[in-house]
Amino acid sequence: MTEPKNGITYADAGVDIDAGNALVERIKPAAKRTARPGVMSGLGGFGALFDLKAAGFADPVLVAATDGVGTKLRIAIDTGNVDSIGIDLVAMCVNDLVCQGAEPLFFLDYFATGKLELDQATRIINGIAAGCEQSGCALIGGETAEMPGMYHAGDFDLAGFAVGAMERGTELPRDVAEGDVLLGLPSDGVHSNGYSLVRKIVELSGLGWDESCPWGEGTLGAALLTPTRLYVKGAVAALRDDCVSALAHITGGGLTENLPRVLSEGMGATINLDAWDLPPVFNWLAAQGGMEQGELLKTFNAGVGMIAVVPADKVEAAKAAFATDGHTAIEIGHITKGSGVTYTGALL
Repeated sequence: MTEPKNGITYADAGVDIDAGNALVERIKPAAKRTARPGVMSGLGGFGALFDLKAAGFADPVLVAATDGVGTKLRIAIDTGNVDSIGIDLVAMCVNDLVCQGAEPLFFLDYFATGKLELDQATRIINGIAAGCEQSGCALIGGETAEMPGMYHAGDFDLAGFAVGAMERGTELPRDVAEGDVLLGLPSDGVHSNGYSLVRKIVELSGLGWDESCPWGEGTLGAALLTPTRLYVKGAVAALRDDCVSALAHITGGGLTENLPRVLSEGMGATINLDAWDLPPVFNWLAAQGGMEQGELLKTFNAGVGMIAVVPADKVEAAKAAFATDGHTAIEIGHITKGSGVTYTGALL
């Protein structure tokens, strides 16, 4: 009989279980730093437990959100600058949760790659943990998938899943009325939407990621990787003070498409574009791409990452609540009868 050959292993197929186990051990300290009341278990189990009663809720309603980072990942991969992309992942989920009136409680991530590189993965997940810390949200689990043949060398993908809670009857939006004031919370740049267009404009400009940023310091790639701002703690403070009627996270679709999502039937909004200065990154993108103002407003956040709809008699209270987390809210418009968003003034 023919002697059997040495048995094939999972590692021979390109999957390193030992590396996956090593990654879990590396990221445990980062996950531990995100612990908050309600967390019942650490990393490594088949599931993660969370105690809503211990988190302080009496009659809770759960709210869930999921998202990714989009083609902003391409810049992170091409530049090797992966340290903050995890913050984007968290922000895209938890900023949505607070718009429903919920406080984010815990987060799980999904990290998929062709070949697990321990240092790269550790940097990415440390960024996720940093985003969770900044939003008071616990990183309680996730999945690392090593899938040879599914991704080109060096490529990876991320998805995030956040769960929050609110007391029954406190959901947003509610009671949005004519005359309510729109407060704009500044963004930190492009955030995590519209990057297919961003990358196309950069390609047309002929610039490389490692060249000097045309509108600021550092490289172009680093500037475009500025992470999405987290609005959670300021928004939760405003929710607890009962001074907001609605919150709109300005993501894909820009101001034009996202604000109407929180308006009741028969209500519209007027935004004064002269109320704030367009950040330099958007001026550069518009100039390089020959973009019209309407296209800019329905693609990017244009410098406003979140809008709060606030009763006129609660404006100062809302401003104070957002200021507790470092956000300077500015009055950019008001609610009207009608539908959709109407603009006055000009950004470009």
